[in-house]
Amino acid sequence: MRQAGRSLPEYRSLRAGVRMLESCRQPDLVTEITMQPVRRHGVDAAIFFSDIMVPLDAAGVDLDIVAGTGPVVAEPVRTLADLDRVRPLDPAAVSYVDEAVRMLTAELLATPLIGFAGAPFTLASYLVEGGPSRNHTKTKAMMYGNPQLWHALLDRLADITLTFLKVQIAAGVSAVQLFDSWVGALSEADYREYVQPHSRKVLDGLADAGLPRIHFGVGTGLLLPAMAQAGADVIGVDWRTPLDQAAKQVPGHPLQGNLDPAVLFAPWEVVEREVRRVLAEGRTAPGHVFNLGHGVLPETDPTVLTRVVELVHTLSAR
Repeated sequence: MRQAGRSLPEYRSLRAGVRMLESCRQPDLVTEITMQPVRRHGVDAAIFFSDIMVPLDAAGVDLDIVAGTGPVVAEPVRTLADLDRVRPLDPAAVSYVDEAVRMLTAELLATPLIGFAGAPFTLASYLVEGGPSRNHTKTKAMMYGNPQLWHALLDRLADITLTFLKVQIAAGVSAVQLFDSWVGALSEADYREYVQPHSRKVLDGLADAGLPRIHFGVGTGLLLPAMAQAGADVIGVDWRTPLDQAAKQVPGHPLQGNLDPAVLFAPWEVVEREVRRVLAEGRTAPGHVFNLGHGVLPETDPTVLTRVVELVHTLSAR
């Protein structure tokens, strides 16, 4: 899961004094940060260290990732004229991503590297709101009140996301994950009308690459069938929906997930019980990638994560 390294003291030491976007532009730093959880925990795959706002920054959007707040956009997109500030992404503008992926694949050898990007809806929510939002009021106001602008914006974001993922694929990632962190704020009907076509544009655009395409969202228990129909091979499930229920909603799809990150703060006997439950429920799907149900919380004890990985390896060994 993204953010796997931020609970590590070695990560905090490395990032000290370096702003988030700047750290994403330094291939040496990206490589080291990506490798840290692999070395520490012995996980079966690495996930590329970056941020969902990186391609928007490279596309000319004036933004910053503020510690303790999140992405902040200087001039939110509210009109058709504002859309001109969101340029198409030139792959050369993220050449540092290409370089970092190539460095990582050389170091990881047989360990797969998962690339990722933010999905159009989640990127749009930051661009329209100007920053993180609890209720996505301005986002939904545009979606309902100005559907022409909304679809134009998400079409532009789908193109940017597709370009960003294609750069990672060309450089050698083994799979890609599309994160739609905030799409759980929508009803299924609204998702199908206002979001699914744009996520499908991204996922369908990667079909010829022949790599697994993972799609993940938060609070998406009711949206899982629609998200699967957007074209993903693997469906990520957050901790709210048991995997055996998710397997019935998206038959034929392998699942990824879904231990509640907060469980890692409980006594070990509770952690072990929950890991066993998740693995048992995951066996109802055609395939299961054990994972957390969202990102690693910064205060997580890294030794607990290591024990979880060891337990999963022991219980799922064939």
